[in-house]
Amino acid sequence: MSKKALITGITGQDGSYLAELLLGKGYEVHGLIRRSSSFSTGRIDHLYRDPHQPDVPLHLYYGDLSDSSSLINTLNTIRPDEVYNLGAQSHVKVSFEMPEFTADTTGMGNLRLLEAVRHADWPIRFYQAGSSEMFGKARETPQRETTPFYPRSPYGVSKVFAHWMTIQYREAYGLFAANGILFNHESPRRGRTFVTRKVTRGVADILAGRETTLYLGNLDARRDWGYAPEYVEAMWGMLQQPAPDDFVIATGEMHSVRQFVEVAFGQVGLDWQAHVEIDPRYFRPTEVDELCGDASKAAEKLGWRARVGFRELVRIMLESDLAAAGLDPAAFLVNQPSPTAG
Repeated sequence: MSKKALITGITGQDGSYLAELLLGKGYEVHGLIRRSSSFSTGRIDHLYRDPHQPDVPLHLYYGDLSDSSSLINTLNTIRPDEVYNLGAQSHVKVSFEMPEFTADTTGMGNLRLLEAVRHADWPIRFYQAGSSEMFGKARETPQRETTPFYPRSPYGVSKVFAHWMTIQYREAYGLFAANGILFNHESPRRGRTFVTRKVTRGVADILAGRETTLYLGNLDARRDWGYAPEYVEAMWGMLQQPAPDDFVIATGEMHSVRQFVEVAFGQVGLDWQAHVEIDPRYFRPTEVDELCGDASKAAEKLGWRARVGFRELVRIMLESDLAAAGLDPAAFLVNQPSPTAG
């Protein structure tokens, strides 16, 4: 009999890639989605609307991390072997504008789900999606599993709560509950308001003649950027271990937003300085200057390492956004020298 997995946040970037991965491994996949007046399943439509695969074992349920009854009912209906909690209000800037909602879904939502798992009468392996934003004003570089947290946003604070609550339930109730502390990971499925996707989509819009200017915030922020499809492999790997544990997942390389912009514009032969303007509205009230992860524990215990490099990641995203804009990527992408340090 195939394993069953429940994914909250299945319609997001990570949820869609994780669903693909698990289906490829023979899982029966179930996803929790929020009820709204419009469908938000674009990232997973291809998984269950392929006429050549009418029997794909993917099932969706209405529910919400703010509603305990929907979590309990869904869990008892499915009786999954594994639960992946990827659902959250995940935009850092928005968390300053909606701190209560962010705390309720990102922090308390995890607690509600842990409670549902704790009361299940069958064994469940639980994964909590943590974030490098928990390190915030980092006490050391690179950051590892033992680095103290110093979150600098309501989002980061909520993720720290969820992280420690997962450990609490693991130690108090013996749950198989693992935390993944994932550093920034991107893809063509990244939300359009996140800075990396904003840049690659902006380049495509400029080349298509739809825009002339791209407005951004802090170009000096430095991040550890990886490729999302690789990161969901680590999520799955954590739940296959003999004992639950916590893992940093990162590339170990750090690049600035400015570098991302330079590479993205450079790969299509454009001068970024002619098109990028700084808009103070995109600055955070408290900034996280730099984040860089040490994934040596994941390499040793999970056999996981990042494979897609920084420039290749930018190119993958550019190719997708150029095609989405009706342009031929091969006609615009050019080879450029390595970006300057910054």
